[in-house]
Amino acid sequence: MPQVKGRILASSDVACPAMQRKNWDIFCKVIDNFGDIGFCWRLAQQLETEHNRKVCLWVDDLASLKRLCPEIDLALAEQTQHGINVRHWLAPFPQADVADVVIEAFACELPEIYLAAMAAQQKKPAWINLEYLSAENWVGDSHGLASPHPRLPLTKYFYFPGFTTNTGGLLREKTLIQERTDWQAKPDKIWQYFDLPPEAPEEVSISLFCYKNPALPKLLRCWATGNIRIRCLVPEGRALEQIAESFEEQSMAPGASFRQGNLRVHALPFLSQESYDRLLWSCDLNFVRGEDSFVRAQWSARPFVWQIYPQELAAHHAKLEAFLERYCAQLKDSENVVFRQFWHSWNGIGRAAIDQSWQNYWQYRETLAVNATQWATRLAEAENLASRLVLFCENLL
Repeated sequence: MPQVKGRILASSDVACPAMQRKNWDIFCKVIDNFGDIGFCWRLAQQLETEHNRKVCLWVDDLASLKRLCPEIDLALAEQTQHGINVRHWLAPFPQADVADVVIEAFACELPEIYLAAMAAQQKKPAWINLEYLSAENWVGDSHGLASPHPRLPLTKYFYFPGFTTNTGGLLREKTLIQERTDWQAKPDKIWQYFDLPPEAPEEVSISLFCYKNPALPKLLRCWATGNIRIRCLVPEGRALEQIAESFEEQSMAPGASFRQGNLRVHALPFLSQESYDRLLWSCDLNFVRGEDSFVRAQWSARPFVWQIYPQELAAHHAKLEAFLERYCAQLKDSENVVFRQFWHSWNGIGRAAIDQSWQNYWQYRETLAVNATQWATRLAEAENLASRLVLFCENLL
């Protein structure tokens, strides 16, 4: 545990309002539409509400943030929303005070003028390169490593989210697990929240959030012609556009729905983070993508299928396999094979047909549900990322 001035810090130390309130700057460049900014927005709010930090979020794409926070005014270069100082990251970068803690999210590279201002401080800020989440073994060895700047008297520290105690952990608000438990205990009221009818007998509810995926049309046809009644709930976005193309629907505006065989598709509006969490908690199976929805699906304690963000030279394959090694560790060999085959098919890996791999996968529905619940329980035993990050930075200041 981090130490400051010869004593060990506890969570109560870093979250106590009586202590001097630290300033945090989080820099975010939007690459994955909502994964990057979604993570940073959640982190910023948790730091402010649970740890009494003054947070400034610098973001280059206000429009993406506005989808998550509708109150954002695109015309303002600086504004306060939900207690967070939001600033539009533009070039040339304006003069700005240097924060006590500077978070460079996902290696986005700080503006040179801000770096120079950091170097000019008598007391240097804690400078963190907050990396992408990975389950790979090398992450634990690299977490917390220092990287001196080649020209300036500054040191950057690598902070890796992860699934083990020697990493930075996962984002999880302190009330999240209880809120999810309470929500899932009231199945009769769940669908009222989304203005949808209750599930029909034997119907399976599936949420779908993905990048454009060549496997999706064939999977949809499989669901439509299969012997399972499926209700597919699709928030506004690329997946909804692809579904409309696949079924030659003229419009799939939010609120629209159609049936094709045993498949019924409901188009949902773009959801806030709070509403999206509740959608994940409500469904029997969740298709997610990127990083933010990937983590939130794990907290839902429901089976999920991850479409990992594609990288050049198929570098994402190793990351997918590393997670599967951990997530499938409690499954029997036969279950493990089927689980991996479907995830591989969905991510364009291997030659297995998506329709056949789906049928093999869903026959283990009960096993998948148990594994998802046990996985979420194990993850919740560890300290959350925001708390670990605050302790880590206090040790540097």
